[in-house]
Amino acid sequence: MIWEIDSTRSRVSFAIRVMSVTTTRGSFNTLRGQLHIDEQNPANSWVGAEVDATSIDTHNRLRDTHLRSNAFFAVKKYPTIAFRSTQVEHIGGSAYKVIGNLTLLGTTKPITFEVAYSDQNAGLNARAGLTARATIDRDDFGLGQGMMVQSAAGKTATVEIALVTVQKERATL
Repeated sequence: MIWEIDSTRSRVSFAIRVMSVTTTRGSFNTLRGQLHIDEQNPANSWVGAEVDATSIDTHNRLRDTHLRSNAFFAVKKYPTIAFRSTQVEHIGGSAYKVIGNLTLLGTTKPITFEVAYSDQNAGLNARAGLTARATIDRDDFGLGQGMMVQSAAGKTATVEIALVTVQKERATL
């Protein structure tokens, strides 16, 4: 069954330690993608999603401008962050492991999301819910390589995704 991400009800957020004192949190407000969920054979499931990097929002206009610059996300050159799954494993109960490739700043690296599948409802407006969490190493993607950033920001960032999806008849991605 194909599911489309409901971008108005879904959220991609991140957290990163700064100066070992505080945590900066933010989100990307624009995302899209599709999933195929095969509950009987999870190995047949897949995910394809994209985030609009220009939609970054940390509730601080100056910081957001800096994050969109070449010092971080270089959104003029790399406006999209993409994820394509390569493997889905059922761990037990509602827990899954989704392994795939994350493309950020033109670099593609493998990443593993721990996913909780919240089930689905049936009917005319069928929906399914999932939450996912992963940790990325900024250095793997060359994200924030300036000397001030390297000494102030943590090396890893936590990515959390809350998805609401709507059933579709066929894939379009």
